[in-house]
Amino acid sequence: MIPPPDSLLRYNPPVLVSRRTEKRSPGARPLKGTPPPPPRTATAAEAAKPPQELLNAILPPREWEEENQRWVQEVSSAPSTRLEVVHLQEQLDLRLRQRQARETGICPVRRELYAQCFDELIRETTINCAERGLLLLRVRDEIQMTIAAYQTLYESSVAFGMRKALQAEQGKSDMEKRIAELEEEKQELERQVSEQKAKCEAIEKRENEKRQIEEKKHIEEVQFLKRTNQQLKAQLESIIAPNK
Repeated sequence: MIPPPDSLLRYNPPVLVSRRTEKRSPGARPLKGTPPPPPRTATAAEAAKPPQELLNAILPPREWEEENQRWVQEVSSAPSTRLEVVHLQEQLDLRLRQRQARETGICPVRRELYAQCFDELIRETTINCAERGLLLLRVRDEIQMTIAAYQTLYESSVAFGMRKALQAEQGKSDMEKRIAELEEEKQELERQVSEQKAKCEAIEKRENEKRQIEEKKHIEEVQFLKRTNQQLKAQLESIIAPNK
């Protein structure tokens, strides 16, 4: 297992506590790989504990395995000078640049580095004043709880957005299918309209031709009757004229 990376939090040199082949005692702490218990907030009653024990309660030691050997590294109980605090600030700025942390917005790298820096400040403060360190610990835990709540809210909103996007995509697919059906129905209705127009035009044409034939026939009949009427009138006049 790879040893933990360097941290802005100051640690003591690692200590070999056991080998993989050795039989572990019943009260031994779980090896690396077993999920560690969640960090707990130390209480004011623990302020009377020795500095190293109090620091271990606030900032649990790091554990890892390397070449079948189990190593433990506790946080340092050595106080920090003013120059070391200045160096901490320089290291923070340097690692922010090296790891290309974003200056604004959500950035896991920036959050991790600032969390390490805050833990180091808690360590330094706890060595000088245990009560002040415990108060800073409460502030840190409250910040972590708030960030976790916002993260849960963000994940829920992302999931909600994904569901709405999928629903919208499904609705879009249904609407596109409905549009295609309506387009086909429209084309079918247009075809039927074209057929009815063609039939109507054919009927109108046939009726016009029939009307023209009827009108021509009627005119011919009228002319025939007129000629007949004139002939009969002439005959009648020729019969009546000699008797006068």
